[in-house]
Amino acid sequence: MAKTVLAVDDSASIRQMVNFTLKSAGYDVVEAVDGMDGLEKAKARSVNLVLTDQNMPRMDGLSLIKALRATPQYASTPILMLTTESSDAMKAQGRAAGATGWLVKPFDPQKLIEVVRKVIG
Repeated sequence: MAKTVLAVDDSASIRQMVNFTLKSAGYDVVEAVDGMDGLEKAKARSVNLVLTDQNMPRMDGLSLIKALRATPQYASTPILMLTTESSDAMKAQGRAAGATGWLVKPFDPQKLIEVVRKVIG
């Protein structure tokens, strides 16, 4: 059975690129338009990995990570930040919130697949 990735980003083009890249590598992808949407979709079904942007309306990436980590179902699920934010301070906040790793946009599709494979197989 294919592993499922939840892609949370307010940019339709980024979601589309993530979706295309990961589906071509054999993963199922569920898209969410912001942190609130992502949280609702994560609670409605089980996913193996969450990829989230940081800067989004309604709920940002760090808030989403904290909310997911507070849920027993997602206490140890890998969560990767996929964002334009690359400062050490922001990465430290991400780690403190419970992020597993960090990818900077624009991303290299091959690198995304490599990281996802490393994290969830």
